[in-house]
Amino acid sequence: MILTNPISASEVGTLWLTYEEKTLIMRMLEYFIEKTDDQQAKNILGGLWQELNFFVLQIEQLFEDQGIVKPVGFTSEDVNLEAPKLYDNGFDIMFVRILKEVSMGMYTINMNMAYNDKVMQIFEGLTTVTQKIYKLATLYLLERGILTLPPKVTMPKTTEFIKSKAYMKGFKFVGDKRALNDIELGFLHHGIETNNIGMQLITGFAQCAEHKEVKQYFQKGKELAKKQIKIMEDILLESDVQFSATSGSTVTTSTIAPFSDRLMMHCIYLLNGFGIVGSSFGTFFCLRNDISLKLTLLAKDIYFYGQDGVKIKIKHGWFEEPPQMEDRSEIIKK
Repeated sequence: MILTNPISASEVGTLWLTYEEKTLIMRMLEYFIEKTDDQQAKNILGGLWQELNFFVLQIEQLFEDQGIVKPVGFTSEDVNLEAPKLYDNGFDIMFVRILKEVSMGMYTINMNMAYNDKVMQIFEGLTTVTQKIYKLATLYLLERGILTLPPKVTMPKTTEFIKSKAYMKGFKFVGDKRALNDIELGFLHHGIETNNIGMQLITGFAQCAEHKEVKQYFQKGKELAKKQIKIMEDILLESDVQFSATSGSTVTTSTIAPFSDRLMMHCIYLLNGFGIVGSSFGTFFCLRNDISLKLTLLAKDIYFYGQDGVKIKIKHGWFEEPPQMEDRSEIIKK
């Protein structure tokens, strides 16, 4: 085969990451579709599965055309459709909504590294699907009172400019700190919301994990999520904002795993990456330095927790190796 337009290394990498993520999501969707008794939820989940399957097949075809070996990804061996319900109704759509937040960020980065028209079409199509499903999931959750809206504030009537560097000071031993601005309030709300659903997810994972060290890893993640929620809620309370995000559901008492330890570990790996990016983004745009410092420390905790997960994945042979460039030094030695 003579390729007139071979794809670049960055495109191989982003497609590889996308294939891993999409095959993981499809396996989880298959379980949620099997267990839900809500027809509207089933329609959303099933529609997303169909859309993702279309693009997974496109990526496989592109790999074949380019002479690239197809990744293993996640298969039917990683999901047990016979396992009892692990989460109550509502969690499935709340989780899909969080996944679509992750996907929106990833597609923006991936598109920035795409030069081949076929690759750009894939990420453009996936972006459209993601935005559509995100909207459907959000409306579904709001209609059922599952999703907590951000706090309401007084609408601005005038425009102002910051007049002093004191605006950035959050560490004050005398006097009050300035009130949160709407950007900071938004990041804190989002952080509580995502950590709340993450805590429910990882609690279920901890209940049914097969390996002891994986179970312990998930328990550690649960405590990390609780720590982050408390820190963010305390900041809100200091500004007289009372807020509590709903998790969307409760975890059942089932201890039978619907997913393989390998799949669950990779799911948390992806969410850790999203958590670090989200914390970093919030750190830059939150102008009160006490909030920035706390978000930075939280990002550090997520990073080291994620690294522990990578070591477990490697130890058990669960981490599929990404494509890489030739090792010229080794080739020369031979």
